[in-house]
Amino acid sequence: MDYKKTVLSQKIIINQIISVHYFEYTNKFFFPGEAHDFWEFLYVDKGEITVTAGTNVTQLKQGNIIFHKPMEFHSLRANGIDAPNLVVISFESISKSMSYFENAQFCIGDEERDLISKVILEARNAFSSPLDEPHLLYLKRRNEKTAFGCEQLIKLHLEELFIKIIRKNEKQNNTNKTTTSFQEQSRLDLVNRTILYMEQNLRKNLNIEDICTETHIGRSRLQKLFRNKIGCGMMQYFTQMKIEVAKQLIREGQKNFSEIAEHLGYSSVYYFSRSFKRVTDMSPTQYSASVQSRIQLPSLNFLPHSSY
Repeated sequence: MDYKKTVLSQKIIINQIISVHYFEYTNKFFFPGEAHDFWEFLYVDKGEITVTAGTNVTQLKQGNIIFHKPMEFHSLRANGIDAPNLVVISFESISKSMSYFENAQFCIGDEERDLISKVILEARNAFSSPLDEPHLLYLKRRNEKTAFGCEQLIKLHLEELFIKIIRKNEKQNNTNKTTTSFQEQSRLDLVNRTILYMEQNLRKNLNIEDICTETHIGRSRLQKLFRNKIGCGMMQYFTQMKIEVAKQLIREGQKNFSEIAEHLGYSSVYYFSRSFKRVTDMSPTQYSASVQSRIQLPSLNFLPHSSY
């Protein structure tokens, strides 16, 4: 038989990666700006940030992502209230389809957030360079043996991320939207309702029975559903939510550790510190010191690297 080979079409190709960053900044953070000859995107994981790109000034909140095309000057400023967590990834691509992202920003969902998380995970596997180092000039490969194919997965996850953003945005502009099944939507609504209840009661010492009573769902069923959708247990997630709020409060600098412990429903600063260290591998004091060391940035303009 005379088989004919099909060359697969590739709409977006990531040629090189320059930097992968995850930053936890204070509410007073300011970056005066830069431009460089490669692409970059910024995703707001927590808080709020003001981005100036060219002549456009944009307020970005949690879930927003913005792209900067090569040689586009951009700067950042926190709002003085919310301490932002930011993902900043810079890369090189000469694909024509990247023009879709010029002067563009989007609100992304769980699928896209999951892909960004995977990029960060694989970057930690592949490189020894700290992801919170703002002055990083290049990514240093780990000397020890790394997980198989982690650098290639960074490329693939980024390409999938960009394709999904384009698809989702085009679908939203199409009147023929596909809908999630009723059962699946009901499950998602239940999980979201559970998380909302946790958010509204972060100052309390909730237990599983409290949550089950609120949602009117049996303990085993709710635990299984939550773990399937979120990937961890309910109480583990609730503790992580408390610690994320604690980290933000530490960065905002308006409360001391005892006040933060009381604000989040801990019986003492000792139990708060123990919980904080269990989640972050740092004491509140160590975390505060690590954040303060990243507050001041030099004035960096038009440098050929990512400098957040």
